[in-house]
Amino acid sequence: MNPSISPTRFSPERAQELGRQTLRIEAAAVEALQGRIDDQFAAAVALILESKGRLIVSGMGKSGHIGRKIAATMASTGTPAYFVHPAEASHGDLGMITRDDVLLALSNSGESAEIVSILPAIKRQGAKVIAMTGVPGSTLAKEADIHLDAGVEQEACPHNLAPTASTTAALALGDALAVALLDARGFGPEDFARSHPGGSLGRRLLTHVRDVMRPADKVPCVAGDTAITDAIIAMSRGGLGLVVITTVDGKIAGIFTDGDLRRAFEKRLDLQQGSIASVMHPTPRTIGAERLAVEAVEMMERLRINALLVTDADTRLLGALNMHDLFTAKVI
Repeated sequence: MNPSISPTRFSPERAQELGRQTLRIEAAAVEALQGRIDDQFAAAVALILESKGRLIVSGMGKSGHIGRKIAATMASTGTPAYFVHPAEASHGDLGMITRDDVLLALSNSGESAEIVSILPAIKRQGAKVIAMTGVPGSTLAKEADIHLDAGVEQEACPHNLAPTASTTAALALGDALAVALLDARGFGPEDFARSHPGGSLGRRLLTHVRDVMRPADKVPCVAGDTAITDAIIAMSRGGLGLVVITTVDGKIAGIFTDGDLRRAFEKRLDLQQGSIASVMHPTPRTIGAERLAVEAVEMMERLRINALLVTDADTRLLGALNMHDLFTAKVI
């Protein structure tokens, strides 16, 4: 602890009230931004869309931390972007910015010396500047091509000093820009997944049934006149918990699962007699190979089943999959 700061007695009630107050102030700051989504906001979106280069985000201190997050959000939602530290920019990193780029400069005061000092060089080479500040009359706001007002009435800090509500507002305004841009670009779920291939979302959005199914030659199949006992043996060897009953021309006639077997025991059916056609389900649940694996999960959960047959447009068997296959592929 800093020896110059006197310790205070902790009060749970005081802590809770300050927590609630902080959220009220920051929520009000974000709410106030809605009235500032105007022509300048639309112009900023259009400028970034029309740019032949990249979006360069820059800011000092806490604004820099917010700027890094905005750049990361932009990059993952279809707008090529990266963060440049303004102090480093004046010592060589300006070479990373070209005339085709757009600079998004963040500064609550609009007077951050590191940002203001690099404006002349950036404008000289022809790059456009979007300023996001809390002071419309500031140097940065006046020198920018477009200004986005992220000002707040007060910080959530009890002393009105520590950047709290102002950084929350800037972050929210950056998200608003990113969402407007991704919509204008027609950026969809699969585009998002392609930029997140290592995460669970990427697996869920990019994995298709064909990627996880067992191929038809690995699916146990028998004819309708096969004895029930022989069909059960084939099902056990297949390791899928099912056996498919097919016609002479290879089409699907029905299905028999391990769940059907348990129910047959409960009903005390004589499994030593008769053919599998007499106990099969004639209308098995199926799914196309091009469908997303998450759709297979949804179907299984909704129907309370553990396996699906994969078929083509002519209902011919292409393969099968069960919940274990989806767990293994980390779709679930």
